[in-house]
Amino acid sequence: MKEMIKNTLILLIITVVAGSLLGFVNENTKDLIAAREEEDKKAAYKEVFEDATDFKSSGDFKQDMAVMKLSEGGFVSDSIDELTEAYSSSGEKLGYVFTITTHEGYGGDIVFAMGVRNDGTVNGISLLTINETAGLGMEAEKVLKPQFKNKKAETFVYTKTGAEQENEIDAISGATITTNAITTGVNAGLYYFDKMLGGADHE
Repeated sequence: MKEMIKNTLILLIITVVAGSLLGFVNENTKDLIAAREEEDKKAAYKEVFEDATDFKSSGDFKQDMAVMKLSEGGFVSDSIDELTEAYSSSGEKLGYVFTITTHEGYGGDIVFAMGVRNDGTVNGISLLTINETAGLGMEAEKVLKPQFKNKKAETFVYTKTGAEQENEIDAISGATITTNAITTGVNAGLYYFDKMLGGADHE
């Protein structure tokens, strides 16, 4: 009995010490992690809007309203987390940067930034979070990302037989789920752009 009590106390002490250490590490690293995430986000904004010199959060954006609007369009597995306005050095608004999460990835959520000019042209996408299968879905950076650059379409579709139209995207071989998730996420952003921001006619 004494041995059991002794072992229990030892385990309790180890648990308390380990928990305290984890709490200490978390408390002292969360600001650094948040700062790193913010830096990555700013780099992504610049990647999808190279000619912009300033980015400002859209004051009218409400995430819950965005979810409702996307659901109306059938985008129930996608969300717009942030909406940022891109400006030139002269103060002209060039378009928008969407931070989009799609919940349809094979390995979990995929988060990416997407730049859309005032005329509806997609400047490109920048992947922020992706945990797809190595050699398959993780090829999105190399295969899918370049295909959305400087494309203008109301909606995009993917094909396994070779893209021939402006709105067609070549699927990643063996990774249809990842291809579909990102393509649908881009379409969700374009849908919001059209329905909530006036689309290409808002100028």
